[in-house]
Amino acid sequence: MLKNYDYSQSLDISIEELTGIEEQLPSKGIIPIHKMTDYIKSVYINNLVSFDKRKKPYPEITDPELRFIDELMDDIVINTLIAPESYSPAHRLIHPFQYVRMEILKILKYPEISYRKFCSNEYFGKERKQNRRFAGLLLSSDEMPDHTQLSKFRSGLSFSQIVNLLVYILHFFYKSKCFEKTVVYGMDSTELAVETNYPLCTAKVKDKKVRIYTDLDCDCGKRRNKRDKSSYFIGYRLHTLTAINPSTGHSFPLISIVSAANHHDSLFLKALIKLGQAIGIDMKLLTADSAYHDSDGSVLSETGVYVVTPPSKDVKLVENVLKSPIRVNCNDFCEIPMKHMGIFEKGHEFICNANSGECIFESTCPKTRIIPFDAGHFQPIASFQFGHKEAVKLRKNCERAFNLLKKREGLEQVRVRSQHGVVIRAAFTTMVTLLIEMADTRRKAKKDKVKHEEVFAATG
Repeated sequence: MLKNYDYSQSLDISIEELTGIEEQLPSKGIIPIHKMTDYIKSVYINNLVSFDKRKKPYPEITDPELRFIDELMDDIVINTLIAPESYSPAHRLIHPFQYVRMEILKILKYPEISYRKFCSNEYFGKERKQNRRFAGLLLSSDEMPDHTQLSKFRSGLSFSQIVNLLVYILHFFYKSKCFEKTVVYGMDSTELAVETNYPLCTAKVKDKKVRIYTDLDCDCGKRRNKRDKSSYFIGYRLHTLTAINPSTGHSFPLISIVSAANHHDSLFLKALIKLGQAIGIDMKLLTADSAYHDSDGSVLSETGVYVVTPPSKDVKLVENVLKSPIRVNCNDFCEIPMKHMGIFEKGHEFICNANSGECIFESTCPKTRIIPFDAGHFQPIASFQFGHKEAVKLRKNCERAFNLLKKREGLEQVRVRSQHGVVIRAAFTTMVTLLIEMADTRRKAKKDKVKHEEVFAATG
């Protein structure tokens, strides 16, 4: 089959299909953040019987973090967001909202263990009343989830369903105290290595060797420089849109796209911005590293978002442009720096800044110049414009979101198979990160611990 393939034929395939993220594109079923409140109200308006959202707090849930999440989440709304069309409550022993709670509990309290171990008496036995109550299981019953049920639940969720569930959490998050009025958005990526990384087989395509792994969707990618790890890894790359609080420097993951590890980061810039806009995130400026550049201005023209990255060292300055600071002259003979007027079509417009009679070439000078966009100093927001340096400094805070997702919430060890499984797992991990930040119990506990240690040290 490979021998008879015609490599000269043109392919009418979108970049999303080529990179394998066509199922992670915005769809009609996604509910924006600003419409989620109205959706929640409609759930209760459409019910024939009025249900109370919350009974009295369960005494079995003593953990303040679990109690906060338990009181925040509305099981009826969650069911409407993710239940399949064939959903029949009367014929269900475990309902969709219970699977959601189990996934959250797993990531929140037991990120280091396997799903098989999680679904056992050790964590859901009758004596584990807090876990059973949080998951919506009866305290008097031996009923217990099976890890295969959780696996089928994750695989059965569509992309629009998991996004709507994430939007449900995000609509609470935007109302919380985690944000101030000013929010800067960032984008970055991180590697997600799979556990089984040996190839099933290899095939030679032209002069290149292609490896097919046990997880058919993953591939080999290059890792960021790390002293204790190989330069290459087998798995996926998580491209995440984050929100940065400029006053604190804290960054929070909002939504992600999962791709095979062998694709360049720049291929996912537009897709992630459009997905963020589809869920109602109002972005004007996005800070990122040099891999996500808008060198031709196409991102700005298609999405209306200015992308700010550090100027690439590989991009050379065009003729008659001086560095440190950037100064643009009209031609080889002009010594008077031109004035920047703004963006004109696909580049920056400059005009003559000389006073009348000051330039001896005034009569022959065109007096205007357009410098095309690039990945260097002349991005849509040029390196010499106001706010560029500040935005570039803030981009480093994006790494905090990955430290939370991977280290604290356990996403560093991918325990699910297939790209779809990683997408669902990453979305649940993002929800848990946001819920932990909203609960704000861990930061307070840390402050109390430090204060206690200071008092203990002072008293001897």
